[in-house]
Amino acid sequence: MKLIIAYIKPERLNAVKQELYAREVYKMSVTNALGCGQQKGYAESYRGVISQVTLLKKVRISIAVNDNFVDTTIEGIIAGARTGKIGDGKIFVLPLEQCIRIRTGETGSDAIG
Repeated sequence: MKLIIAYIKPERLNAVKQELYAREVYKMSVTNALGCGQQKGYAESYRGVISQVTLLKKVRISIAVNDNFVDTTIEGIIAGARTGKIGDGKIFVLPLEQCIRIRTGETGSDAIG
């Protein structure tokens, strides 16, 4: 079992979801995030005051998958999120020790679904 965490541009979320759905990956958790990388932010002017925005809006997608869905999930995220420009995001793959479905008490691969 693996936990896949992806940080993507907010405007690419629908495209990523559609790519994942096409690959039969339906379960995910999505949260808003702030971060910076190579983009380093930008300067913004509001009522004549210039301010530096160094943390950019991103979306964090967390998906717990069984081992046979890892490559499929990563391919779906890349297909939906890639624009070829700086700031497309990052994907992290972490080992997942245990998963427990609260409703039924199932554990491991059965609990992920």
